[in-house]
Amino acid sequence: MKMPQHPQRPKLGQNFLVSPTAQAAIADALGDLTHRTVVEIGPGRGAITTLLAPRAQRLILIELDRDLAPRLRAQFADRPSVEALQQDILSTDLAALRSDPSERIQVVGNLPYYITSDILLHLFRAHAAIDRAVIMIQREVADRVSAHPSTRDYGLLSVTAQLYARVENLFTLPPGAFSPPPQVHSTVLRLTMAPRFAELGVDPDPFLHFARACFAQKRKILSKNLRNAGFEPDRIKAALEKCGIEPTARAEELPVEQLAALWKDLAQQR
Repeated sequence: MKMPQHPQRPKLGQNFLVSPTAQAAIADALGDLTHRTVVEIGPGRGAITTLLAPRAQRLILIELDRDLAPRLRAQFADRPSVEALQQDILSTDLAALRSDPSERIQVVGNLPYYITSDILLHLFRAHAAIDRAVIMIQREVADRVSAHPSTRDYGLLSVTAQLYARVENLFTLPPGAFSPPPQVHSTVLRLTMAPRFAELGVDPDPFLHFARACFAQKRKILSKNLRNAGFEPDRIKAALEKCGIEPTARAEELPVEQLAALWKDLAQQR
């Protein structure tokens, strides 16, 4: 039931960025857009869109909200280069938005907190079509994305992000930069897609399945998680020794390179 005496709550987890300084910094973080196609996720009321529209060759807005999408179409009706689509980013084929198959698009967006991980994985799956993504997410999730080994936040999301992209932590914003203010801080990351599959010698899907098993119970030592995943103790012991990993090591201590080496050794034994 709506209570008219209170301001209407945002739908779909929306917290609109109202800091002009932050809006400009996010737009600038994409670099030169003169000959670029930019996809903006969740443009909301069009604050960042207004900055991007005169810069980008093409600007495609993906807005799920049924009220905001037509407003955006009307707001930018005088700009043929701007297209507003009312649809879910998770069901959007990003590669199909390119002007030609060789193009790599730019992505920008204030990601809804409740589906941040799903959107990140969607972007990684479309990595071949993306040059870079400048995204704003909850600070705690950003810390996990950019975490280094042997830190509290390092885990499967860190390994996944760093397998697909170079991760830069640009800046963090307080709740007061948004309307309505969320209960958390937000961090802007820049992800430059640079897959490491060939360098590390891994097939991403089976490797990440293996990494998920390694991090299944973070406080357990790696060898126990691997035994729970079905690897034989003798094989685990031999692989750890070959890869220079201590028998008591936990997955959170291992950089992507060591995890990849361990996966290759154990995969060959199966």
